Order: sequence, then C-alpha cells, then structure tokens
Amino acid sequence: MQNVEFDSRKEPMEDFDHKNGSEQGKGSKDDGARRFTFRELATATKNFREADLLGEGGFGRVFKGRLETGEIVAVKQLNHDGLQGYQEFIVEVLMLCLLHHVNLVTLIGYCTAGNQRLLVYEYMPMGSLEDHLFGLEPGQEPLSWNNRIKIAVGAARGIEYLHCKANPSIIYRDLKSANILLDNDFNPKLSDFGLAKLGPVGDNTHVSTRVMGTYGYCAPEYAMSGKLTLKSDIYCFGVVLLELITGRKAIDSTKKHGEQNLVSWSRPYLKDQKKFSLLVDPLIRGCYPRRCLNYAIAITAMCLNEEANFRPLIGDILVALEYLASQSQNWPPESQNVDAHNGSQSSPMQPEKGTPRRSNPRIRLIAV
Repeated sequence: MQNVEFDSRKEPMEDFDHKNGSEQGKGSKDDGARRFTFRELATATKNFREADLLGEGGFGRVFKGRLETGEIVAVKQLNHDGLQGYQEFIVEVLMLCLLHHVNLVTLIGYCTAGNQRLLVYEYMPMGSLEDHLFGLEPGQEPLSWNNRIKIAVGAARGIEYLHCKANPSIIYRDLKSANILLDNDFNPKLSDFGLAKLGPVGDNTHVSTRVMGTYGYCAPEYAMSGKLTLKSDIYCFGVVLLELITGRKAIDSTKKHGEQNLVSWSRPYLKDQKKFSLLVDPLIRGCYPRRCLNYAIAITAMCLNEEANFRPLIGDILVALEYLASQSQNWPPESQNVDAHNGSQSSPMQPEKGTPRRSNPRIRLIAV
C-alpha cells in the first residue's frame, strides 16, 4: 500500500466552487468525490423525511437516501454553525478524498449549495458499534466475543493507515464507538473525520490545538494541555476496547457515583488479574476464552496508560490484536455447549493479505 502525501501549501477553499451558491451536479467530480446539487440530495432523501433519519448529534443529522442510480447512501446534513463548522466540512472532504482504506468509510460526494453543507457516504447497514453495544432492541443478539475482536482488529487497521501510511501522519482525534460503522459482516469502518489533524512533522513532538473531541475518550494530557500526538488516538482506542469488553459507555450518567466514568471505574480491575472477569459484559459472560480475555485486557491497559510515552504504537497494537484474533477463532470448542443466545460466532479473522504470520507477541500487564 502506497503512502498518501498531503500538500500543506494548497488552499482548501480552492477545491470548492461555492461562489454565489453555484451548483454542479449529475456526476461532477472533484478530487475523486462527486459534487451533488441540493436538489439531487433532497430527492434522494425524500426531502430529508424523518422516517429515513439514521441518527443525529451536535454535527447535524444523517439520513438514508437512494441516488438516481439506485445506490443506497447515507447523507449527512451539517448544522449551520458558522466558520468552524465549514472548516470541519472542508477537512472531512479533503481527508476522505485522499484517504482510501477498507476500514475507512468511503466518501461518495458532497454538496455546497448556498449555506448547505452535505456529505454523501456509502451506507453502512448495521449502524454503529455504539448501537450494538448500548442500543440493543428487544430480541436483538449481542455482539459475540469473536465479532468484538474482529471489530477491534479492523478499527486498529484503520488507525494504522492514518498513523503510518499518510505523510504526514493523521491524528483522528475523535475515535469513539459512535464513529465506528459496521457492514453486514461486522467489518468496521472509521467515519467522521471533521476533527482530524495532520500530525507533527520534523522535530516537532506534538501539534498544539484547541481541545476537541468527546468527553470520556480524550487522553488526559491532551485535555489538560491541548498538545495532540499520535498517542492521543491510542488512548481513545483503549477506551473503545474497554467498551467492547465491558459493554459499558465511556460516560454514563445513569450509573451511580464512582461508576459514571468507565476508565476511572475500571482501573482497579485492570490492575488485578483475579478481577478481570468482573469487567466482562454480562451479555457474553461465560462465552469467551479466558486466556484471550486476559490478553485483551492487557492490550487495553497499555493503551490507557496515563503516561502517553508508555502507550504502544498502533502497529504493535495491531500485531497483538491479530494474534488475539487467531487465538479466538476456534472458540467455542466443538465439545463445549454454548448458550444459544451467543452461539453464533463470526468466521475466523485472519491478518490482511501479505501480512506474515506472527508469533505470540510479548504482552505484559502493567499498572495504569
């Protein structure tokens, strides 16, 4: 896979024809993304009807739509919140036009008609990881252990692409379960790159920036100083791993005092191997290989180290997770009875093509 290089001299605004709200549609492309008219997207979403609303948040709303070609898409309509919102829109379009990886969501196109800012993505039919961990409908099966590890591996591959293939590297800055989308086979794709930043270059060790992101996921040193590094993403990834293991939200105000912040609540358990089983999501208790749980928690603990320099690089995390996936793939053993509720397991997870088979990487438990 070739590196992706960014030209910092190019003015982002040059990529958009937004004078007088002019529109170009019907297949007009810019840097690989189609430029849609507002009318095209209004038609695709049936005038943004509530029945097709997929989700909403501080950024705006996302609707399911169908293009004239018949392709099903997700259309994000951003809020009209001034210059900052427009800058994030520009960043997301430019990032996704240049970045292409199986574990990053595909940007199909965008619209900049008048004050409208819309993004058109491939449609991810299974929603977000957040939906499957915290928003289960009655009768809906919880994520199996194997699918949780599969999602962790795919998300790590996406982060590795941003950190190691882009030049300069890209700091995602908003990694969370709501931004990990899933296809029908539970393959994950990272989405929402509006807060992404180019990483430090040359002798610089960090990027100084206004603190942004999601409470509960932000690395402590970034939250306190505004100094952003690749290790900031590693902390966020550790929070996501913890959510996968526990089935708990990063921040949950419905919990009693002392349990609302997931990382703070979990630290005593992460330090004591005898208590590891107490961290596991009750929905999958007894339906996971104990040794693999120990290994997953060891990886998580390292990612959540309060000292950024002691957190591992994403490449090392990926090696460890792929090994963990290889050890989990034969679970459950044929001789073991598994609750029908959790008996359906995903297919074996293998490293990407061209990746050499790896021996057991050394992982040791550390205090966090």
